Amino acid sequence: MQRTVLETAGLTKYFYDPVKFKVIKDIDMRVQYGEFVSIVGKSGCGKSTLLYLLSTMDTDYDGKIRINGELITGKSDQELARIRNEKIGFVFQFHYLLSEYNVLKNVMLPGLKLGRFNESELEERAMQHLKTLDMQEQALKMPNQLSGGQKQRVAIARALINDPLIIMGDEPTGNLDKKNSDLVFDIFNKLTVERNQTLLIVTHDPDFASRTHRIITMEDGKIIA
Repeated sequence: MQRTVLETAGLTKYFYDPVKFKVIKDIDMRVQYGEFVSIVGKSGCGKSTLLYLLSTMDTDYDGKIRINGELITGKSDQELARIRNEKIGFVFQFHYLLSEYNVLKNVMLPGLKLGRFNESELEERAMQHLKTLDMQEQALKMPNQLSGGQKQRVAIARALINDPLIIMGDEPTGNLDKKNSDLVFDIFNKLTVERNQTLLIVTHDPDFASRTHRIITMEDGKIIA
């Protein structure tokens, strides 16, 4: 039996500026455990809006969202913050590393917030993830000492620190050249193959999408394929 990590039913989102406009239209979708799924579509088709709904960062919608079978629709901001921190890892187009902390501390931050492990355990886990991404040598460097590709690898290590059920990415290769884009893809693919990590990635890169397990194509707020 396949385990469903993420599921929506009738997911609908309106924008109200300047008039009421349906931007996400009755979306029913599922992502299974261990799947590497990409969401593609033209600019403005609603793919990033959909990701923000799925990631629980936007709660103003109609329909239902379940993560690992648990209905998250209607939960309080506090409960959603806990779910986000425990179950979802995020990788964005811009890495959002905190400039005042070194690489190691940046990776540890979501773990410190969750409080599941003590600081020395977290440090060990963070170093392990950095090692997996061939970034252990950079652990004590500050973010401004890293290249764009290195920063994105640190962001991936940070996304992994709490053993999330699913990693969500919004254009994680959008700011990178071909070589670093391929590197990020290879990291994601390795996570799926070796750790059965579930990934849901919004991308405008057809080459990246073509190598994932499954492509969800959006147009005008709907899934068309």
